[in-house]
Amino acid sequence: MASITQSRAERIARGHACPKCGEYSFKKLKVKRASKAHQQALGEVWHATKVCGVCGTLDEIGLDAEGEIVYGG
Repeated sequence: MASITQSRAERIARGHACPKCGEYSFKKLKVKRASKAHQQALGEVWHATKVCGVCGTLDEIGLDAEGEIVYGG
């Protein structure tokens, strides 16, 4: 099965609210390929780093090939 695209991973990451304040506004969102270690240990394909636009909380989410969250959020 093919992995989800980077743009799809970005949409999934944006669809999860800040764990601290519950807002969906982010001043920074960065999605990149997961490291080899995370791919092997967690099955993570995409790694998203988000900074909340309201409270400034840093959040990280790991996504697998199907777009499911494997950690974070």
